[in-house]
Amino acid sequence: MLPDLRAWVFAVRTFAGAMLALWCAMALDLDRPYWAMATAYIVAQPLTGSMRSKGLYRLIGTVVGAVVVVGLVPLLVDAPELLTAALASWTGLCLFVALLDRTPRSYVFMLAGYSAAIIGFPATADPSGIFSIALARVEEITLGIVCTIVVGSIVFPRPIGPVVAARIDVWRADAERWALEALRGAVNPDPRRADRRRLAADAIEIGQLSSHLAFDASNYQGTTRWVDALQRRVLTLLPVLSSIEDRIAALRRLGPLSPDREQALAEVAAWVVERPPPDALRARLRALAPAGGGALSWPEALWTTLVLRLVEMIDLLWDTSQLRAAIAAGDHAPPPLVVPEGAIAGRVLHRDPGLAALSGFAAALAVGLVVAFWIGSGWSEGAIAAQMAAVGASFFAVQDDPVPAILRFTGWALVACVVDAAYLFAILPIAHDFEMLVLALAPAFVFYGLLIAMPATTPIGMGLGVNGATLLALQATYAADAASFGGSVIALTVGLGTAALVTALIRSVGAEWSARRLLRASWADLVQAAKGGADRSALASRLLDRMGLLVPRLAAVAPGADRAAADLLAELRVGVNIVELQQGRADLPPAAANAVARALRALSGWFQRRRHRGGPTPPPALLAALDAALRSVWEAGAVQERALLNLVGIRQALFPAAPPPDPA
Repeated sequence: MLPDLRAWVFAVRTFAGAMLALWCAMALDLDRPYWAMATAYIVAQPLTGSMRSKGLYRLIGTVVGAVVVVGLVPLLVDAPELLTAALASWTGLCLFVALLDRTPRSYVFMLAGYSAAIIGFPATADPSGIFSIALARVEEITLGIVCTIVVGSIVFPRPIGPVVAARIDVWRADAERWALEALRGAVNPDPRRADRRRLAADAIEIGQLSSHLAFDASNYQGTTRWVDALQRRVLTLLPVLSSIEDRIAALRRLGPLSPDREQALAEVAAWVVERPPPDALRARLRALAPAGGGALSWPEALWTTLVLRLVEMIDLLWDTSQLRAAIAAGDHAPPPLVVPEGAIAGRVLHRDPGLAALSGFAAALAVGLVVAFWIGSGWSEGAIAAQMAAVGASFFAVQDDPVPAILRFTGWALVACVVDAAYLFAILPIAHDFEMLVLALAPAFVFYGLLIAMPATTPIGMGLGVNGATLLALQATYAADAASFGGSVIALTVGLGTAALVTALIRSVGAEWSARRLLRASWADLVQAAKGGADRSALASRLLDRMGLLVPRLAAVAPGADRAAADLLAELRVGVNIVELQQGRADLPPAAANAVARALRALSGWFQRRRHRGGPTPPPALLAALDAALRSVWEAGAVQERALLNLVGIRQALFPAAPPPDPA
């Protein structure tokens, strides 16, 4: 794929910011002006909001790392072994916290970790200069960030707001298409089902993008909370749509619907397309719901709960329309919303402390091994190797198996070394002023910017641009040394290679292993929900987040992976219904409350067994417990419609092919 005009603008703009930072650093006579140049390529992002937020987070992380080093070095100046161990441990601790955070803010913690290594390890040879080294690092990083952001904000900036809005529109359209297909009884082909399961994965990406809106230069800057509210409503809509699709399919399997019910579904489908005020449609739907009581009629129970879910869908879609209009207008005033905040999925993300701790330990161990070799051998370039071990072990730790990415990064770093060697020993000696230096660097570094601008080659461009700028080690005067350059290349290879080796031995896991871990975490949450005490919105948010994480992993490991993703969506519905059942159980008559309690205990036992031993099929005893609870709640009458909704939802999610419950 060839670069387009936007890629060329980004590449030239990034190079201009890097050269401005380099010129300012040289003019101010800073110790390592190449740090400012390298920072320009680290911070550079095609979207203005992302660039500004990344720059701010990098600055904060660098300052925190510098403060920690300035505190540690004087304290442990007489014990270099303890000092290096403390720096390695700090790197691991910061990586642990960064992996738990799972937001763009996590960049602060990761930077605080390996910035301390970058600043601290060279100072072990001369601890008295630690403050000067730390101050220089902060100054040069700040200079690189400021120059890049200024140039990027002035020269053809690309706001992130319209990009987020376009993604939201596509996302909403997919959800609305799902609603229409379910209401019209359309056949659900496998490709369409896979697209539906990806809605949660796309939501994670949109959430990451929207987190940068506060830093944007467009009129969307003040609408971050509306984007967040819209995202959470569409996420809440996913299990509702799944329930609607499931109930309509179950009703049609039992026989044709009555004309008035078919007409009601057609009216809802027309409303989804036209979106007028929904008050009249809500009233018509509720008028079609039976009252309940007496012997359990399964078709009536399905229709009653379908009506409740249709009303929820209408309210959620109405809110998304109001929020989208507010976002498009850049409106800071709250739009009129129907669904209360407590009824929608929150922003609670899945976190895996065990895997994060393993990643932090691997990073600390990799750095510690390099430092031990450095101290034992007296290697003059050992500090560079320790720095690169910290960077390599931290930068890719978010992946299931970071080793291939570390090795690719190492390979492209070595390519950058070859290019730098040509510059240092053949081209730069004939560049006698800064203008000639800029002309000489332009071909390689504009090309690196083009690679960064295209998503398919971004890792390659980062490996070339950042390492290329760092290893050139440009100063105000030409001072290239072949032995020093060769030692730096070897140190880079040793540091990154050690990070890859330790990660492969301790931390690397496959997509299948990660998928199983995500599933077990979801089952553990369902066990807790069935025992009581879970929060509905928090549980729904975690389960939706896990589904978004699970879908791409399952697609990478098995041809039938979409089936597992579908099961997770069903279990999401189960979880939400369980929490609502727990909350409403106290309002049930004693007989119904006792039957619901028995069903909840059966659910807890089933998910507990599944968590420890797996098992694809829920047992018949669980179906019997759910049917007994259904009969008790149905006999209690229409005032218990929410409990009926929850029990029908659980039964349909776990036993979609089961025959109707026995009314006796």
